[in-house]
Amino acid sequence: MMSEQRKRDRQADHYHLTVAETQALENSDSDIGMCGWLLVLFSILLTLLTLPISIWMCIKIVKEYERAIIFRLGRILRGGAKGPGLFFILPCTDSFINVDMRTITFDIPPQEVLTKDSVTVSVDGVVYYRVQNATLAVANITNADAATRLLAQTTLRNVLGTKNLAEILSDREEIAHSMQSTLDDATDDWGIKVERVEIKDVKLPMQLQRAMAAEAEAAREARAKVIAAEGEMNASRALKEASLVIAESPSALQLRYLQTLNTIAAEKNSTIIFPLPIDMMQSFLKR
Repeated sequence: MMSEQRKRDRQADHYHLTVAETQALENSDSDIGMCGWLLVLFSILLTLLTLPISIWMCIKIVKEYERAIIFRLGRILRGGAKGPGLFFILPCTDSFINVDMRTITFDIPPQEVLTKDSVTVSVDGVVYYRVQNATLAVANITNADAATRLLAQTTLRNVLGTKNLAEILSDREEIAHSMQSTLDDATDDWGIKVERVEIKDVKLPMQLQRAMAAEAEAAREARAKVIAAEGEMNASRALKEASLVIAESPSALQLRYLQTLNTIAAEKNSTIIFPLPIDMMQSFLKR
C-alpha cells in the first residue's frame, strides 16, 4: 500500500511538473524582445499592404486528427497547439509544425535476450502509442517516434532480463503491463502516451525445443504407464469379485460359457467350440 501511494504521489508530482513546463513553453512568446516586436509589426504591415494576395499565405488548415505548433521568431506562440480547423500565421516571422495525434503502431524487432536462468530467447512485440501533448512532442525531443521505438527495444530487453524462461512463457500479460508502465513513465516528458504493449512471439533455440519436447514426451509416457497400471489394478479387482460370485453359484459359470459361445457365434459363425468343464478333465487325469 505504501509503495502504491508513493508511486501515485510521484506520478502527481510529475504531472504538475509537465503542466508547468507546457505552460512555460506556451507563454514564451512574450520574451521576443523589442527587436522581435518590431519585426512582428513589420510583418503585419507587409501583410496588410499585400492584401488580398497575402491572405493565402496567412490562412492554414489542419485536419481533425492534427495539431499545429506555431513558432514566432523561433519561440512557441502563446496558446500552444492550434487546431483542428483554420488558423492564421504571419508569413515572415511565423512557421509551424503539424503533429499527428492518432494512435501509432510499430513492431519491436526480435531481441536476443539472456533470461535470468541463462537461457537465450528471441522475443518480439508490438507497441501502441499516441501523442498526448503536441507542444512537448515538438519542443522536448527531436524525433519522438524514433526515440519511442528505441526505448521500447531497450525496455523489452531490460524487463525480460529479470525473468526466467518459465515466467516469460506463462506471464506475458504481466510483462506487457510492466513494459507499458515503464515506457509511459519514460515518455511522459515527450508528450507521448503509451496505450498498450503486447508480446507477440517467444522463439526458443532448436536444441532447447528438442529437450523440452523430449521432456514432455517422457512425462506423457510416464502418465500413460501410471494410468495403464491403475486400469490393470481396477480390472484385477473386478475379476476377483466376479470369481467370488461365480464360485458361490456353479450355474453362473455355465451361463458365462453360453454367453461366450453367443459372442463367438456372432463374430465367427464357421467355428464351433464345445466348452468342457474343468471338473470333468480332472476326473480323467486322476484315472
